Amino acid sequence: MTGPLDGGSHDGREPDEPPLFLRIPGPRAAGDDLDPPEPEPEPETLSEPAPEPPRLSHKVLKSLLGAWALSACSAAETGLVEDHLTECAPCAGEALRLRDAVGLLHAEGNLDLDPRLRSRVLEECLGRRPARVPVPGWAAPYDAETARLDALLRDIGSQDWHAPVRLQWFADDRTTFRKTTVAGVMGHLMTVDGVVAAALGLDDPVGQGAPVDPTDRTETFWRSAAPPPTRALHEPWREQSHALIRTVSFAGRGVAELSVTYGEFALPLRDALLERAFECWIHGTDIAEAVAYPYRPPSGPHLHSMIDLGARLLPGALALRRRAGLAGPARQLVAAGSPGRSLHLLVEGAGGGDWYIPLDSPAAVGCRELSVGQVALDAVEFCQVVAGRVSPEDAAAGQDGDREAIRDVLFAAAAMSRL
Repeated sequence: MTGPLDGGSHDGREPDEPPLFLRIPGPRAAGDDLDPPEPEPEPETLSEPAPEPPRLSHKVLKSLLGAWALSACSAAETGLVEDHLTECAPCAGEALRLRDAVGLLHAEGNLDLDPRLRSRVLEECLGRRPARVPVPGWAAPYDAETARLDALLRDIGSQDWHAPVRLQWFADDRTTFRKTTVAGVMGHLMTVDGVVAAALGLDDPVGQGAPVDPTDRTETFWRSAAPPPTRALHEPWREQSHALIRTVSFAGRGVAELSVTYGEFALPLRDALLERAFECWIHGTDIAEAVAYPYRPPSGPHLHSMIDLGARLLPGALALRRRAGLAGPARQLVAAGSPGRSLHLLVEGAGGGDWYIPLDSPAAVGCRELSVGQVALDAVEFCQVVAGRVSPEDAAAGQDGDREAIRDVLFAAAAMSRL
């Protein structure tokens, strides 16, 4: 045996051989350590049949039909209900009716409320329980139109009161424009309504000594409004319109003939409030277009009253144009007492009707025999001509007969418009 001193290696290798790496065994387990137990075999799982679904009574299943129609049942309940429907004819019929009703709940359509909903609800309520002091029939159009405009103003935001509005009317045989805002339009309506308020002894929003001409009153208000008018005008205008309705409702029948002067002309109160209803609708449409709000024409009976007022004022407007040399002269009457010529005005659509406009003498009102022509327009379009929103040349009118008479009447209708 060789040892370290004689050049040998202690691990029995030759001196020039590389050293060997010995593997050192890990520590031995303690004497009390036991071998890990064998894993217990998993119990055998036996395939058992699924439990049968619970049986529900006919009464319970019938009570679930509504939830089933709305797809609100659980999967298990849905299966039980549908199995029951194959066996029970009465429940199957009820289920079909409920499913059809659910389809109606999800009908597609415009979610915007009908602007006339408020007036219809009020009319229904008043029909069931009449007002102690009813609004006179001749004031109903003003009451309805101010209510519709009030609903529009309540729906728009504060910033919408500064939306630009372009007012338009017909003057000197041409279309005239004026720029303002939604608040400016409401100031115009409030100041002109003030003429009627002053005639009834109510406060005038422009103040004492204010001009009575509608245009002058509006210009005075706009010049004095500093800062520019805002949403703060809503409540004063609303209170003024309510005061007008309350006053005429309590005043009795005689107030309808009270004269309301506008400077160059005057109207009885019944016609003055009808004219204000017309202006409220027209300017409400201006505001609605400026803020993209749905706004419909007045109801048929109210629209008919407005058209009738325009037809009754047409002879006076035609006479003014003749004096200014803007219309053809009246024809001399053939014999004393002759009613003269008339023009048949046919207004079509809701609120329409037939009117015969005298061309030579007021006695020709309603005279069909001496009609020299006919002009036909849609009801809303005729009102737009009277309001100056559509020029007489652009009116889509059906014309037959005396062209000069038709032109004179259409231009006289447009000349009634103003700021």
